[in-house]
Amino acid sequence: MVSSKLLTRLLALTFAIATVPALAEGSGHGDPAAPVVLALAVILVAAKFGGDLATRIKQPAVLGELLMGVVLGNVSLLGLTIFEPIAANTFIDMFSRVGVIILLFEVGLESTVDQMLKVGVSALLVACVGVVTPFALGYGVTRLLLPDHSTYVALFIGATLTATSVGITARVLKDLEKSQTPEARIVLGAAVIDDVLGLVILAVVTGIIAAADRGAELAVSEVAITLLKAVGFLVGSLVLGVWLSPRLFHLASRLRARMVLLAFGLGFCFGLAWLADFIGLAPIVGAFAAGLILEDVHFKDFKEKDDHTLEELVHPISYFLVPVFFVLMGMRTDLKSFLAPGVLSLAAALIVVAIAGKLVAGVGALGKGLDRLSIGVGMVPRGEVGLIFASIGSQLMVKGERVVDPQIFSAVVVMVIVTTMVTPPVLKWSLNRKLTSRP
Repeated sequence: MVSSKLLTRLLALTFAIATVPALAEGSGHGDPAAPVVLALAVILVAAKFGGDLATRIKQPAVLGELLMGVVLGNVSLLGLTIFEPIAANTFIDMFSRVGVIILLFEVGLESTVDQMLKVGVSALLVACVGVVTPFALGYGVTRLLLPDHSTYVALFIGATLTATSVGITARVLKDLEKSQTPEARIVLGAAVIDDVLGLVILAVVTGIIAAADRGAELAVSEVAITLLKAVGFLVGSLVLGVWLSPRLFHLASRLRARMVLLAFGLGFCFGLAWLADFIGLAPIVGAFAAGLILEDVHFKDFKEKDDHTLEELVHPISYFLVPVFFVLMGMRTDLKSFLAPGVLSLAAALIVVAIAGKLVAGVGALGKGLDRLSIGVGMVPRGEVGLIFASIGSQLMVKGERVVDPQIFSAVVVMVIVTTMVTPPVLKWSLNRKLTSRP
């Protein structure tokens, strides 16, 4: 018998689908914002349904949001085109881009500069191996399977494979009560460094592609300049931010308006995101740096007002904007593109090298008795970070042509889905294997 909760959810989804045909009519009637508002309603409801279904089968909610987007974006295969205006809506696209900035800001808030400095040599080596190996394998496989595409495609796919979504691994470790083991500390520490290295590589690759679009050569000097720019921005923003942010928020604490901490926190995030974009880097680099800089100790003056932490205040905004990004990425995955020659073989190859490249990272862990297989498995999921990299690639152009075309984007999405799904059960098996093997 159908439960009342499930029946309520089905009725809500039915209502959303029934009202969506208005999207296809455009904004010819009433307020021009109405189609955008309706599109947001559909996306948010669909995201929660997808997240609920994924959670029920013990998968991360983000995977359900992505798959729900894939479903909505491909119902046109059944002759229904009512959702197509959502994927093409520029305002929805803008919401999703802001959602990505908020997401990277949150990731930065969960870590601190001190944590990055204290993670140890093992975490540093694991991160370095887990970035260099997937990049090299991804570049090589792409050049082999897509010889007619430019080297920029191979560079970007290699950069995408460097990503790690440690949130999925952290959830599994917490559920298994393994968060305090040496392996868990190495994985979580390496993931922080991995984020920084991945963002630097992303900045370098996007800089190279931007230079190519202007007609510049793929020169070592361009790579060096972009690399120095990325490292200089991260180091400079961290050093300046650590000095500036306590003073800035001390002054802000004197304001008597409500939600001052949230306003200044987001202002700091958006300001650094804009600055990163201004000097030619991805805005998410600035958002991540802003999150790293802002620590709870900087907000001690706000505690007297019984305010929540900045991370707690950002969560509701994240719950609203971030799912828009994941559902939209799913909607832009064209299942028809899998019929194109080479797409499925590329997806399969990317899955293999994506998994192998991170498994090798476990060898970087130093010390006796460490479960290096579990460390490598913990670095495998690409999740939301891989999608962010792929979405940036789909927006880059060289001489009027997209670097990541719909076929390649779809192959990358499949890689993200598979690496995200296989990690929880395999990591659980790997950790339990170590326990059962003991006498």
